[in-house]
Amino acid sequence: MTDMSLRLPTTHFRAVFDLGPRPAAQTPLPTALGKPNLYAEYDDDDLITALYVGYETGQVHLETTPSGEVEHHFHLANGDDSDLSPFGVADTRVLVEWSTRLIVDLHRRMPDLLDEVDEAAAWHDAGFDLYVCEVEEPRKLDLVEVDIEGELLTLPWLGSGAVEHDHIEGDDHPIALSWTPQGASDGVAIAEAWLDPRTDQPVTKALPGVDWDAVGWGRDEVLPWLEAIYMNHHVLPDAAGTILTGVLERLGGIDGTD
Repeated sequence: MTDMSLRLPTTHFRAVFDLGPRPAAQTPLPTALGKPNLYAEYDDDDLITALYVGYETGQVHLETTPSGEVEHHFHLANGDDSDLSPFGVADTRVLVEWSTRLIVDLHRRMPDLLDEVDEAAAWHDAGFDLYVCEVEEPRKLDLVEVDIEGELLTLPWLGSGAVEHDHIEGDDHPIALSWTPQGASDGVAIAEAWLDPRTDQPVTKALPGVDWDAVGWGRDEVLPWLEAIYMNHHVLPDAAGTILTGVLERLGGIDGTD
């Protein structure tokens, strides 16, 4: 089990963005549903924006199309796709209207908004607690305040050669740790990690046939190291993701400042 006492402290970060008009903020969300969890992605190749709006009882996922339209579908509380909304009829109508306004507004800002979020995250990672965007003339700006969770302190890779970790096929978000010996061009998988759905904690296993003497770091050292890497990269929210969520909440008018 990962030693969570080795985590860096949570930091309070402020970022100033030039967001301008926010159409979704003018559409109230259903109060009975509470505050949603928001996440967004942008596909640079297909120029498509995706928005995820989640509650304990279910989710609505929205995606822009190349023709400029917005499509949506629902997920149940267990994550299964559903043609029917897990919410009431009236709540669904208002939720879809709000979410559609938000994704249309978000899509017109892409990819510039993500570039600004990444720049703000870089300021946080450099140890600063305030980022301010550049503007050509005075105007009303938006202050986004977020608490960014600290990562686990980890050692650098102390074995021989080099390692990298990538997603692989399978349930519960598995990754494989690939090791490339010195002088070699191809890596070999030596361990895997995934998320236990019962505990939301990472689980690791060593793969058979690994020459741990050649790896230069023992199995009992590599697996805890991989577990911490999984926590940092696949469980704990990073600075960019946390700032993006704060921006989405601001655009949607649910950050508590309006």
